[in-house]
Amino acid sequence: MVKNTLIKMKSKEREDRKDLIIDAAERVFSTKPFNKVGMREIAEEAGISPSSIYTYFPNQEALFVEATIRDSVLLIEAVTDIIEKTEEVAVLPDRVFETFLEFISTHDSYFRMMVVFMTVGSLNKDSLERLNEVVSRGFDVFEGVFRLMGYRGNTRILSHFFFSMLNGILVTFRKLEGRSEEEITEHMKRVAGVFSELLRDSISAKR
Repeated sequence: MVKNTLIKMKSKEREDRKDLIIDAAERVFSTKPFNKVGMREIAEEAGISPSSIYTYFPNQEALFVEATIRDSVLLIEAVTDIIEKTEEVAVLPDRVFETFLEFISTHDSYFRMMVVFMTVGSLNKDSLERLNEVVSRGFDVFEGVFRLMGYRGNTRILSHFFFSMLNGILVTFRKLEGRSEEEITEHMKRVAGVFSELLRDSISAKR
């Protein structure tokens, strides 16, 4: 019993240290591409020695991929949860966007890191395959929403458009000057609502 308890404590300690490193890496990666970041820089941000990071991650790219997958999975889980709790199918796109927005508001470094990567980043084949797998899961969730709503077109393409739209709205308006946080949030919801309205109209017209 004591041995098992110690093993669990060590395992939790290891996971906590790993999360500490990932959190620090996200903050650094949010300012510049991962291939321009040194492990020492991440170690300083995390308040640990560089050698400690190599215990968990062989290089910056592996750390970037792990950080991206960790938070992407959390986002997918949050979206999936709200979909399961939403009874009115017609408002699902709105609820998804609100969940997306809420997640980003509490994971700002993750979002900024991904923006930097999408504009100037590149990965090797194995890393890209790992990321594509989790991204594909996200698209599957979006497709499920559109099928539930009764959309009869290409749901995969629509899920790509929806994801691009969500990111575009956040990049464009999230730091809008001269507006309060509440005003910005409401404006982004209104902009995203245009998509929902057009989608509902399209589905109704084809019935």
